[in-house]
Amino acid sequence: MVRAHGAILEIEDGRQIVDCISSWWVNLHGHCHPEIAAAIFEQAQKLEHVIFAGFTHEPAEQLAHKIITHLPESLTRVFFSDNGSTAVEVALKMACQYWHNLGKVGRKSFIGFEGGYHGDTIGAMSAGGSSPFWGPFQPLMFPVQIVPYPETWDLDTEAESKELEALGLLRERLESTPDSYAGIIIEPLVQGAAGMRMCRPSFLRSLRQLADEFDVLLIFDEVMTGFGRTGDWFACIKAESCPDIIALSKGITGGFLPLAVTLCRENIYDAFLSENIHTAFFHGHSYTGNPLSCAAALASMKLLEADPSTFRGMEQIHRRQAQQWLDGSKQIEHLRFCGTVAAMEVCTGKDNSYFDAIGPQLKARFLEQGFLIRPLGNTIYMMPPYCANEELISRIYRAVRQVLDNLALA
Repeated sequence: MVRAHGAILEIEDGRQIVDCISSWWVNLHGHCHPEIAAAIFEQAQKLEHVIFAGFTHEPAEQLAHKIITHLPESLTRVFFSDNGSTAVEVALKMACQYWHNLGKVGRKSFIGFEGGYHGDTIGAMSAGGSSPFWGPFQPLMFPVQIVPYPETWDLDTEAESKELEALGLLRERLESTPDSYAGIIIEPLVQGAAGMRMCRPSFLRSLRQLADEFDVLLIFDEVMTGFGRTGDWFACIKAESCPDIIALSKGITGGFLPLAVTLCRENIYDAFLSENIHTAFFHGHSYTGNPLSCAAALASMKLLEADPSTFRGMEQIHRRQAQQWLDGSKQIEHLRFCGTVAAMEVCTGKDNSYFDAIGPQLKARFLEQGFLIRPLGNTIYMMPPYCANEELISRIYRAVRQVLDNLALA
């Protein structure tokens, strides 16, 4: 790749490719957005970096306040880091030490969900537990209780029974050892790497009630779902279910620079606030709260605030174009939508697998057509930047139908 603009990537041989997946799910407004680029340039002439321990700076303070205004009002405290895996590690460590500081040292276990993916550091891997990537590292990972994720899709008649099953198993775990759990962690509304598996808002509300009943912390990993991806500012807003801790990254800077934040409720913050140094949260990174990244994030937030219809209206575009181009296709099943995300499975006659050989085949065929679509096994998904208009999204769906039809003839 040599350059990019909007939803278009340009290869060194001159070919242009439509970025249908926002690179690695990070690009919100289109590549090389001039307002974000200008904000980074301006900040670079003032302060490019400073140790974020004992010091602060205006871009970080402004960003903390800005993010809080779009989250549930109970999430009041912001901890900066530099990537999604780290944001999750911070959430896990924060939950564990919270109980430790309260004198409940036995609360150090976690409950996660089948198919969960929270990152590739040891704690984040442990929280997911079930990814096919992590076999060599199992001896290093701490045990996590895993329960089913109640995935659903359009016209799924079994959604409620799946939710009841998952909630029943959760209740069994919590009742058996109520004083052993520090938290429950989930990707709300959409599990990303597992294949864009979606759950209903009602499940997240029931999960919140269960966490309250057993006095266990609820952690939302919104690294992928944050900043408009689900059709609202955050999945917790769309689902009307507020976590105790939330991890954010990916789209936070509009795809320009690494940055992450972990937010928590005031009572969690208070458990660390003390004259006793040993209650402090000793976690930091060289580029924590980097001023350039914070400037990029502020510019991105400004763009989101200026026109939230770009992410709020995309689901209807997805649905219209899917109906036009995919209706009647026997090559797909489990068509589903959540905000700016659309996904479906290609029927292969086999169980779904991330390493299904059809994935690389589909990716290659889409590239030949000029579209960057990177299937997760036999799951095709689209997650375009918010600058993608209906005409461009129509082209994407037309390409999907052409590739699938050619696949059927092969």
